[in-house]
Amino acid sequence: MGALFHLAGAKMIPMNWSPRALARSIDRPESRRLPRRLVQLYAGLVLYGITLGMLVRSELGVTPWDVLHQGLSRQLGVSIGTVVVALSLVLLLLWIPLRERPGIGTISNAVVVGIVLDATLLVLPPVEAMPLRVLLVLAGVFLNAVATAAYIGVHLGPGPRDGLMTGLVRRTGGSVRLVRTSIEATVVLLGWLLGGTVGLGTVLYALAIGPLVQVLLPRLGVRLRR
Repeated sequence: MGALFHLAGAKMIPMNWSPRALARSIDRPESRRLPRRLVQLYAGLVLYGITLGMLVRSELGVTPWDVLHQGLSRQLGVSIGTVVVALSLVLLLLWIPLRERPGIGTISNAVVVGIVLDATLLVLPPVEAMPLRVLLVLAGVFLNAVATAAYIGVHLGPGPRDGLMTGLVRRTGGSVRLVRTSIEATVVLLGWLLGGTVGLGTVLYALAIGPLVQVLLPRLGVRLRR
């Protein structure tokens, strides 16, 4: 979860914030923006987890990766948030041969989103009325784009899934569009076979998230240098 690029235009945004690099930045002028960046990072991740819960409760389809998370959750008998955290940590291990470097945002993403997703499902009851379910999908996709732009915009590290993608792009020489599409098609298929929900929400998310993030990112991005 997360991204290192403008999703619609597939334009790479460099992210060099490893924990060591973050520590070295304390004496730099841009470090004055660190409190604001941390607040925005965690606000974005919390909102991201909430929106995933909204899509789950709509029962009209979830994000591509959540199709896999949901399928694994149903097969293993554990919460979907637990699967999100566990799979995030597994994906971080795959970063090692790909030589990707995590940042504080990466580690936070791996833990916070899954916890907030489970908390959201505890307080948000199932919804039966179709108009409300559609509203959950529409609001969930839009607010997810806001959350994505918020935590990408602070430049504190990519999400585990996006680091996997960019690492594969660099190692294989394939295009961002091809690698991303291949990964998401694979996780959707696996998730669907395991019992994950594919529907209106999945399709709408796939089509809308890129353009929405592209519009929102310039408004929520933190400029590190003047």
